[in-house]
Amino acid sequence: MNQKNRRIFWCFAGVIIIGLGCALFKQSSCGNDAFTALNIRISELTGISLGTVTLAVNCIYLIFPLIWGRSYINIGTVLNGGILGYVIDFFFQTIRGTFGSPSSLPSRLIWLLPAVLVISLGISLYQRADLGVGPYDYLALGLRDHLHYQYFACRIFTDSLCAIAAYLLGGLIGIGTLLCALCLGPFTQFFDRTVSSKVMP
Repeated sequence: MNQKNRRIFWCFAGVIIIGLGCALFKQSSCGNDAFTALNIRISELTGISLGTVTLAVNCIYLIFPLIWGRSYINIGTVLNGGILGYVIDFFFQTIRGTFGSPSSLPSRLIWLLPAVLVISLGISLYQRADLGVGPYDYLALGLRDHLHYQYFACRIFTDSLCAIAAYLLGGLIGIGTLLCALCLGPFTQFFDRTVSSKVMP
């Protein structure tokens, strides 16, 4: 497999793994990352599948990189924006159908650690492939590029807006949301060193 095809493969694998991680967070009923939490709540309110809601929302967000950041658009943008929500739907329905809904706080928390690890691995692979960014992920990058603020601050801003919107709509914002904010960065860096840099040297 040549280098380009290797990157495409691991980019696709990264999106699938991210979807599994988001499904594990959803199974825990302890909250998802802010972007997914908002999409889940919109899905619940409208009765439209999470996959279709995520696709529609990403199409709206795609307007911004199309105007101001076309260099960030690549096959990874299409994969992330187009199929991630459907992957989450598939894995969540499979997991919930197999294990049922967790009935106690300890049983919910059991799902959180693998969720953090899985989604961090997926993000690491997806980012290492360097084949574009998801439409939502561009928002923080675009703010950084055009307003010249630090990326970390821009990401906190965009995630906070999503979390507030999800909360105001009655969505679930919980310990899982906090774990995403605090743990994804360090764990993603860990997988960068131990996994992604080895499969995509």
